[in-house]
Amino acid sequence: MSEHPTDADRAKRPTLTTSAGAPVADNQNALTVGERGPVLLQDYQLFEKLAHQNRERIPERVVHAKGWGAFGHFTVTSTEVTKYTNAKLFAEVGKKTDLLIRFSTVAGEQGAADAERDVRGFSVKFYTEDGNWDIVGNNTPVFFVRDPYKFPDFIRTQKRHPRTNLRSPTAMWDFWSLSPESLHQLTILFSDRGLPVAPQYMNGYGSHTFSFWNDAGERYWCKFHFKTQQGHKHYSNAEASEVIGRTRESYQEELFGAIHEGRFPKWTFFVQVMTQAQAEQVDFNPFDLTKVWPHKDFPLIEVGEIDLNRNPENYFAEIEQAAFSPSNIVKGISFSPDKMLQARIWSYADAHRHRLGAHYEALPVNRPKAPVHTYHKDGLNRFFSDNDNPDAYYEPNSFNGPVEDPSYLEPPLKVEGVARRYDHREGNEDFKQPRALWQLFSDAEKARLYTNLAQAMHGVPDFIIARQLGHFEKIDPAYAQGVRDALARTAKSDETMETQKDVDRMALHPSA
Repeated sequence: MSEHPTDADRAKRPTLTTSAGAPVADNQNALTVGERGPVLLQDYQLFEKLAHQNRERIPERVVHAKGWGAFGHFTVTSTEVTKYTNAKLFAEVGKKTDLLIRFSTVAGEQGAADAERDVRGFSVKFYTEDGNWDIVGNNTPVFFVRDPYKFPDFIRTQKRHPRTNLRSPTAMWDFWSLSPESLHQLTILFSDRGLPVAPQYMNGYGSHTFSFWNDAGERYWCKFHFKTQQGHKHYSNAEASEVIGRTRESYQEELFGAIHEGRFPKWTFFVQVMTQAQAEQVDFNPFDLTKVWPHKDFPLIEVGEIDLNRNPENYFAEIEQAAFSPSNIVKGISFSPDKMLQARIWSYADAHRHRLGAHYEALPVNRPKAPVHTYHKDGLNRFFSDNDNPDAYYEPNSFNGPVEDPSYLEPPLKVEGVARRYDHREGNEDFKQPRALWQLFSDAEKARLYTNLAQAMHGVPDFIIARQLGHFEKIDPAYAQGVRDALARTAKSDETMETQKDVDRMALHPSA
């Protein structure tokens, strides 16, 4: 084809226009005075192109900036859960609900490599008939902290040092060693499962404790699990380094490629359920995000199957602008006294208002498939009109505007006690559950755990390492000794490498 389309070719193609719909006559040459003269300000199409380019980027997420996603369905396979909840999406076997899942890393920026050791976000948006239900979870059942006051501090340790602008292992391990509640999550993160090969080879968890409620007004506590049907596949640190050397987009390639080729990823959706009486009897706080519920006491109940079968048509519009918040619940599903969850209910929606504007839920990817009737008004990017009744722009009103429906009221959440700030470590046992997890590992899995931890502690001050080893000692002396031995091997390897560098320098500069 020639540099410019022919008249015949133009007839087959749509005419380029400005964003206001006016046809563009020349999209190749700026308007100037003479061949060498300055560009004229009246070349409005040129300045429109440049202005749009300047505004192509929006703020990236402070956490979970690098992500991958796809669309699919949730299909009910069992109605056992309906005794606990009247949520309509669980009503009958075979019922399908459209959904979107976004996977992500936690610490990395948008340009970070996919195959880095990190917790992965696992967020699901169910487009239900009662509105959107969002589960904003991770690929781990627990988290590093249990109190929302610590969340901003923890995230800062995962980001860049203000002076060096580099990631700081010292900051990470200083925080972790001063926060023993992180031991459970650390043991998972530095185990094999801390570095999945791709999103379809990992589990997802709601992580927090949520609640179900039914037509009888009964409330039950619950946790959500998504078990991969593809099996677990993981990289070692060395394998991940090799992958990153080839591509920084390995997760995007794997997920997009699998769906494009018809190899649709699937997960089985399970729940755990706990009664109020059981919550009062267990020997741990069931609303503590650093704890799991033992499966032998609270077995998994199958609910359905999730499959991803459609890639986004436009990544920015459908994945980058996707907004998930635990504040999005539907009838039959609600919250719990989990302090981290309570804080996220507000902070996630506020993050989306910052990134995408006050009307972020009206964007096509976020807009519910159920009818929407609100009294929200005006503001930046009010790009739509859903007010068929202009006289009813406040509430209460006498002009048939939307009204509340008491049938959606959930039963009261029974809370006892006085308002005070409780020490989040008081009465908490932070070593029992990590010990139980560590005891499940084979000798080979333990060895890899120790090596991963030692490599991550490279360059960290000795006093911080000693403090962290003290926590490992409380899990089990063998755990601490395994990490000590791995640290010694790492130090010896570093010493050997430095000696080799000295030899190489002498060979290059013998007179030195």
